[in-house]
Amino acid sequence: MTPQRVTLITLGVSDMTASVAFYERLGWQRHGTDEGVAFFQLHGAALALFGKAELAADQGRPGATLGTGAITLAQNFATEAEVDAAFDAAIAAGATALKRPEKVFWGGYSGYWADPDGHVWEVAMNPFWPLAEDGSLTLP
Repeated sequence: MTPQRVTLITLGVSDMTASVAFYERLGWQRHGTDEGVAFFQLHGAALALFGKAELAADQGRPGATLGTGAITLAQNFATEAEVDAAFDAAIAAGATALKRPEKVFWGGYSGYWADPDGHVWEVAMNPFWPLAEDGSLTLP
């Protein structure tokens, strides 16, 4: 067993149809047509979209108010130009710009956007973390 891994990330959403449409505008392809949940295959993992009320109930806390913004999902890229292109694509798909990509204090380049439900994504280029040819990251 590999304890340090994530295989599925589930985001609680307010409007399943709108959220699926947003991620599809990013160019992501939905996997299957399960009712009440949408899956997107990631590189070695999957992303699920699930209604907020249904997610709270599934967690054993029906009626809980689920928030957003206390976690950041990140995509790392090999170049600043790729970061800019990913950021612009997200904004064109309907994301909210939080911080345009810029050089940052730790020596890299990054920006942030939020999906329609306020889930925060970072797009970054870290010169200290070289990516494999397939885009995967192994910490040096």
